[in-house]
Amino acid sequence: MKQYGGGAKLLVLILLLVSFSMTAPLVIAIVLKESSMIKAFLVPMAAMTLLAVPVLFGSMKTPIRFSASDGFLLVFLSWVGACFMGAVPFFISRYIPVFTNALFESVSGFTTTGSSVIVDLSVMPRSLVFWRAETHWLGGMGMVVLTVALLPLLGIGGFRLVKAETTGPEKDRITPKITQTAKLLWGMYIALTAAAVLFLCLAGMNVFDAVVHAFSAIATGGYSSYNESIAHFNSKPVQWILIIFMIIAGYNFSLLFRLFQRKFRDAWNNSEGRAYFAIIAIAVIVMAASIGGAAEQNAPGFSFMGDTITAAFFQVASIITTTGFAINGQNLLPPLAQAVIFVLMIIGGCSGSTAGGVKVIRHVVLWKQCGNELRRIIYPRGVFSIRLNKKVGRKDVVYGVSGFIFLYFALAAAGMFTVASCGADLFSSLNVSLLSIGNIGSGLGSFNSSAAFYAFPAYVKWVLSFEMIAGRLELWAAFVFFSRDFWR
Repeated sequence: MKQYGGGAKLLVLILLLVSFSMTAPLVIAIVLKESSMIKAFLVPMAAMTLLAVPVLFGSMKTPIRFSASDGFLLVFLSWVGACFMGAVPFFISRYIPVFTNALFESVSGFTTTGSSVIVDLSVMPRSLVFWRAETHWLGGMGMVVLTVALLPLLGIGGFRLVKAETTGPEKDRITPKITQTAKLLWGMYIALTAAAVLFLCLAGMNVFDAVVHAFSAIATGGYSSYNESIAHFNSKPVQWILIIFMIIAGYNFSLLFRLFQRKFRDAWNNSEGRAYFAIIAIAVIVMAASIGGAAEQNAPGFSFMGDTITAAFFQVASIITTTGFAINGQNLLPPLAQAVIFVLMIIGGCSGSTAGGVKVIRHVVLWKQCGNELRRIIYPRGVFSIRLNKKVGRKDVVYGVSGFIFLYFALAAAGMFTVASCGADLFSSLNVSLLSIGNIGSGLGSFNSSAAFYAFPAYVKWVLSFEMIAGRLELWAAFVFFSRDFWR
């Protein structure tokens, strides 16, 4: 029972941090005199505080210790609890009067997916728009990582929690102590956000819009404060600032820290980092050629080096980092450009980043293993190993990646059948499922607009909500509970 008491204590602490994060939108509601929103934020904050006091005092002397399975369970419950709490302001304010819709919006926010049931953002209070974007920011780096950074009392159990929450097949510590690593990660996260806010303000955004879009870009979420998303600003400087910060946010944060330390060799030798930038370069070239060719046919003399390059870079950065910002409808793009978008949806960003998707490192592992299998056909008695970061990779990484890929597309197929059951066409059903599990938000098909999810029936939204959480937690933390061995 002591073990469960420690878990309950930490779970309450995490949810208490989520409730305290409503302070900023509450202040905005007070300043802007949005009376309905003051109550909407105060109620969950007060309720969580009242719940936390007896639990924390009752388990004050209970040590916090975890096994690997306990860590997975605690992380999953933390994310589910945070999503339910995040839905309360939407529901109490009655701006999203159906709780299923409010929960879907919250899940989409915390998992940095960016799908939405809100049809018209212009009628939403500014404080609620801010909270919507803040859920992106909190979920981007992860609530558990934040807790580990703020609570040194976790000790050795902290790494099990971070391992269950962070992305990628290999977890990397920046420093020997996981608490210090978590602090450094959040420090970089905050610094990048502040830099994005500054540059967006210099590009002409007001402070509120700059903060909202910085939250979305650094967390690779995609929520905007306008229905037209980034197209509302019609500004190339804004687009290029977001392109740069989206690409940075989709890069491995551990490698980013090594770049700050001027350890350029570590970054250069990293297999995933090199593949990430190579994929972006190739995708931009193909996308630009496709868009430019179509534009030249429709409007002779179109500037290939102007709008085309910007549009190509923005689309590629937005999709590969799973941010989901939009400057125009993806369905309006030429077929070849749409094919690039579909492939990028499956690839995703780097491990150890805020991006979703399968992750570049897993594609690198499978590519190298494919080469080994071809060599094995030619040399049946040969012994071959994959090489990652110019070192021999472990075999268990290949096994783990293979299992992940199968589970990823099995869940995508289940989601596709669920969406198709409500009458959606096959391609749109597959697209919606991939958007959800990959935490992308908007893509191709009939439901390419992030706000188009309002039309789905409740059961579809619950399934998609599970897909979003499972995708954000790299599947294993959401599916380990279906194993009998876990409950033993």
